[in-house]
Amino acid sequence: MTIVKYRGLAFCVFMLVLAGCAESPIVPGQPKTANLDLAPYTTREDCVDLLQGDRLDYRFESNTRVKFSIYYRDSNMIVEPVTREDVAEDSGVFAPRIPARYCLLWEASPTGALIAYRANVLRAAP
Repeated sequence: MTIVKYRGLAFCVFMLVLAGCAESPIVPGQPKTANLDLAPYTTREDCVDLLQGDRLDYRFESNTRVKFSIYYRDSNMIVEPVTREDVAEDSGVFAPRIPARYCLLWEASPTGALIAYRANVLRAAP
């Protein structure tokens, strides 16, 4: 019975450490910059809730070609209004048509990827 208690405590400590290592989310009005080190064939995403009229200003550079998309979920579908195949860089200002949680997603090639990106959400005027 004592072992079970220690396992539960160890799991809680592990989750707190893991949460401390998590990327900070994109916050409207606060530009976010980050460097990603993706292992081969892995993905990384960064999400933000956007309202109609918001603008998501983004740019990234990679040391190798990657797949990039901006997507949101609609029920059980994934909708990708922005998709870039086999690119080493991209930038733009994305304007959502509907309010939703939008995610920037990078998918590494067989060699992995080092990605530097910047994202900033400009809120619509009230």
